[in-house]
Amino acid sequence: MMESIRYNLRSLLRFSGRDPRRLFWPYAGAVVLLSWISIWLVMAPRIFGTFARIGQFAREHPERTTVISGSGHISISIEGAHPELMPNMLGMMHGIAAVSAVTVLLLAAAVTRRLHDRGRTGAWGLVPAILLAIGFYGMSKMFAGFGTGTPPDPRLFSALLLNNFAYLASLVFLIVQLASAGGTGPNRFGA
Repeated sequence: MMESIRYNLRSLLRFSGRDPRRLFWPYAGAVVLLSWISIWLVMAPRIFGTFARIGQFAREHPERTTVISGSGHISISIEGAHPELMPNMLGMMHGIAAVSAVTVLLLAAAVTRRLHDRGRTGAWGLVPAILLAIGFYGMSKMFAGFGTGTPPDPRLFSALLLNNFAYLASLVFLIVQLASAGGTGPNRFGA
């Protein structure tokens, strides 16, 4: 595993040649795991801050809240709209987008070399990355009004939903390509 990670870190800017699965997957797994941890670190303070604000509101305004608690859970219902209690969704989206961009950059050359081993151009790796960027841009537009009482634009929501389906389909296709065995013998990308 460490050989794979060292090799790919040394080859971050090498978009030529071919790499077998054994050099790709340990590195890709480590990058994705670190990405998930980083996203959790971006989201956790905002989510826990939201829980704290809601709890404080429930203590200060018991007449407008219903609290139900039991073994291992608590439910707080609040009457009326209170956008001040919501998390900063736009800030969360920007943090997640930044982590995702770093993840894509760390994987770009390795994905390209792995696709080359399959006899495919590295451009196939761009499709999910472009759809992901479109999704983050659209989500930032949608979340800009979140918590202000303005409902999201249903056309934007529908377009983002379709974009997400296309992203997931392209990601599944890419993962299948990356997981499949490489060609035996030389191809147009090298020996």
